[in-house]
Amino acid sequence: MSSISERFRDFKAGKATLFWSCAGCIIATMVVGFTWGGWVTGGSAEQRADKAAQQAVAELAADICFKRYLAAPDVRANLTALNEESSYRRDGLLEEGGWVTLADRADPIDGAADLCADRLAEVDLSTLPATPVADAGAVVPATEPATAVQ
Repeated sequence: MSSISERFRDFKAGKATLFWSCAGCIIATMVVGFTWGGWVTGGSAEQRADKAAQQAVAELAADICFKRYLAAPDVRANLTALNEESSYRRDGLLEEGGWVTLADRADPIDGAADLCADRLAEVDLSTLPATPVADAGAVVPATEPATAVQ
């Protein structure tokens, strides 16, 4: 009877054994890569990228909605009316009011109304100024011509 080391030393693998060993290693590598390694297919990566892009657009539209809403002349009345509505109805009010519809679109941005309504619900009426804040995106004409600094 020979020892394990002697049997291992004398082992000569055939072509079929080498082929199936390589195939098994490839499959094991793919299973480990896709389950724990973070690998994804091209379709999954594209879906994730599309979802991230839509979320980014919704967050941007919600930020614009929030700033425009707080810059409105009747912000206190609007905010009070919005807070009196149920939480599931607030996003509909913002969509119907056109707060989450950008200038070149006919339909509101998906998901933006929910985000904007959540941010507006956190606003404390006592912290609002007596007069509305000017729109941060508005262009204010200069009263004096700009001069170059030397």
